[in-house]
Amino acid sequence: MKTGSLTVEIAGQALVLSSLRAVFDPLLRCLFVADAHFGKDAVFRARGIPVPVGATADNLLRLDLLIREFEPVMLVFLGDLLHAREAHSAETLDALHGWRARHAGLRVVLVEGNHDRHAGALPDSMDVQCVQEPWRIGPWVACHFPQTVEGAYVLAGHVHPVYRVTTRVDSVRVPCFRFGAGGGVLPAFGSFTGGARGHEPVVGEKVFLVVERRVIAVRS
Repeated sequence: MKTGSLTVEIAGQALVLSSLRAVFDPLLRCLFVADAHFGKDAVFRARGIPVPVGATADNLLRLDLLIREFEPVMLVFLGDLLHAREAHSAETLDALHGWRARHAGLRVVLVEGNHDRHAGALPDSMDVQCVQEPWRIGPWVACHFPQTVEGAYVLAGHVHPVYRVTTRVDSVRVPCFRFGAGGGVLPAFGSFTGGARGHEPVVGEKVFLVVERRVIAVRS
């Protein structure tokens, strides 16, 4: 899978926005991912809703590609790593353990989100450090919920931001990164997730769309 990326300046720092819906800080060598919602397809099937198999495998493949491309020393999940308690199924945890074994030297941190609290703690064998928001790392504050932290720039998830692209006859919603004065919101990483209602950028906000494996700035 060929991926695209765009390097931007946010709060005076360089960040790389990946078309795989992740952010990489090249100075910290840290990869940020929001709202993976692992096991969501398994949750739906456990609740009697027939959905296709494969979302977890797709998410892990994209994580593998990101790690291969950027070679991070740390991966920070900005909340909602798991979708619900049923995500502790054998099929989901076996896949996650296999992925973790492939990247045993990588430090993995989870900023706890609302779905993580409902899902319950990850097994200790996953070797994932769970922290509470706001969690400071370098010049950033990692959060799940978008919020304001005085004197710091927040990177968050939770809202699954999308942007509506329209033509004269049609429209489509695409994932996007949104960066305001005091914080930015990453698109949902999970391939089996919805998106928030798109809206026009507010004054001073930078919006970057993920379109056809590219990251494109919205002209202000």
